[in-house]
Amino acid sequence: MTAFIGLVAGVLIIAGAGSIILTHNAARTQAMQQLVTEAESLTAGTSHTQRLVVLQTVRKVLRLEDARFVRVSARGIVTSALPSGLTSTELNPQALLAGDTVSGRNGNFVFAAAPITLTPLERAQLRLGGQIAVVLTRDVGDVGPSWGYFLASGGLALLVAALVAWQLSRRLSRPLVEAMEATARIAAGNLDSQVPQRAHDYAESASLARSINEMAQALKDGRSRERHLLLSVSHDLRTPLTSIRGFAEAITDGAVEDTSKAAEVIIAESRRLERLVGDLLDLTKLESRQMSINARPTDVAEVVHTTAEGFRPPAERSGVSLVIEVPPDPVGPMLIDPDRLAQILANLLENALAFALSRVTVVLRAGSPVLPETQIITVEDDGPGIPPADVERVFERFYQADHGPSRRFGSGLGLAIVAELASAMGATTRAESPIDRNGGSRFTVILGANKQAPG
Repeated sequence: MTAFIGLVAGVLIIAGAGSIILTHNAARTQAMQQLVTEAESLTAGTSHTQRLVVLQTVRKVLRLEDARFVRVSARGIVTSALPSGLTSTELNPQALLAGDTVSGRNGNFVFAAAPITLTPLERAQLRLGGQIAVVLTRDVGDVGPSWGYFLASGGLALLVAALVAWQLSRRLSRPLVEAMEATARIAAGNLDSQVPQRAHDYAESASLARSINEMAQALKDGRSRERHLLLSVSHDLRTPLTSIRGFAEAITDGAVEDTSKAAEVIIAESRRLERLVGDLLDLTKLESRQMSINARPTDVAEVVHTTAEGFRPPAERSGVSLVIEVPPDPVGPMLIDPDRLAQILANLLENALAFALSRVTVVLRAGSPVLPETQIITVEDDGPGIPPADVERVFERFYQADHGPSRRFGSGLGLAIVAELASAMGATTRAESPIDRNGGSRFTVILGANKQAPG
């Protein structure tokens, strides 16, 4: 606000002072030109026989005006008294002797001198050996606007500028103050804090408020996801740890007759813990872009068939039929990471086996005519399906379905890793459910959808 008022004051001073100076200069110039006209009109236009009479009349008139006759000798010396404020040098006697009109100014004082043309007879009658001139003077100090007027108008303008600056500063600073206070509350942990948004705010202020509010909401959502992650991780860690501790104590107390069976349970739960920790590390690496993707020409059909066959024994133990439909090399080698592709398919199969009632189907086929260079992998199960409202959430961490057999093959992070790995390799994923009237789910991975080679 102070800078704005100072800027207005500086502009007013420069403009006001300049206008006063220009006005005074114009007034002095105009007054001088007027004096020249008046002086020349007094010394011209009479006949020789009437000139002496006119001169006598002019002398009487000049006594009543700010003017007088001035004599100049033939040698250029002023022999009459000059008006106050005028010197003989400024009068320029030589120019008057030559018959030229002389004018000038000194500050607010302006003058004009016009020589009178006389015949030799008139000069003899006036006993004049040189020249006689009419000199008119005028003080123009009061012409144009005064400094008092400028100060008064400038003060009023500054008052108006101060009011405008105050309003503008309030309108500009209030959103900034509110934004600063809101960010301070957000930094202190209050993620519900919002910056007020008003319809009359400037576009920049509204954009700043909107950005801060979106940031606060994103932090709030992130905290919610983090809390959910911690709860899910703690739950998934507690379950196998409880089993391990229970069987270990039972073996120690001699309460277990079949120690080999108890040891198998301990080993299985330990592997489950190891898989959970490994999946968490994988997700962390994917988020920080530390997961290496070693893309190379790969036979997708071979990777899909080998990986799917590895799940046939656990599928048979669970009473689930595993169907694999993999045509030989539907497109040709693709530039992908075979190890990460196998990890994607393994996670999809673990999820399908966890919920399938009797059947899991793995299909590899070439892409559609619109995408001829792609290969599509689908994994279907005949489980109860996914609630329509939750289909978009299946790739979130620790998403748990509400229905299905009580089998656990993975860590609860498998589908989240599928989405992250597919994205890192330029592939896309989607989920569909139900796929028939009895339910079921279908997970699809489209390889080569993004033609840019993965790094």
